[in-house]
Amino acid sequence: MTHNHPIRRLGALALIATATLAVSSACTGDDEAPAGNPAQAAAGGPEAKNIEGAKQAAQTVFDRFAGGDFAGAWDMYTAAGKQAISKDDYVKLNQACSRKGLAIQLTSARMEGADRAVVIAKQLVAAQSYTMVYEGDAWKLEPAKEGLALYKQGAAKAIAAQKKAGTCANQ
Repeated sequence: MTHNHPIRRLGALALIATATLAVSSACTGDDEAPAGNPAQAAAGGPEAKNIEGAKQAAQTVFDRFAGGDFAGAWDMYTAAGKQAISKDDYVKLNQACSRKGLAIQLTSARMEGADRAVVIAKQLVAAQSYTMVYEGDAWKLEPAKEGLALYKQGAAKAIAAQKKAGTCANQ
């Protein structure tokens, strides 16, 4: 029996997406960057505390992740996410087990209270929900419970666990 069965690979993709992050924003067609974008927050201003701000931040996380900028994606995690795994371990884990280069597209989003948004993102045919939390004047990705549990193992054990489960894309 092979571990490269297409269904297993889709399951691995979904697990990797859940354990990693990524969120997306809708295109506006405007030539100017909308208020509340991540660049504005980096310039010292707060991001817009609305669904558009959450979507833009989510897309930025997804773009960083899909492009292989795992350190940049980790930078957009909540404080709890950053406490669960160091930036170095997060980068090692994702360099070893994540697929790079596959675009992650935001398909829908909704607010859940004043400081939380739920976004749905799709990579290939797998869709996953993600939670964005407004923390410190910016939208941050809140890792799923499964991701936090994986991260708390550290890079070496998390890589081994993903390889054992057949969810490490680069095995």
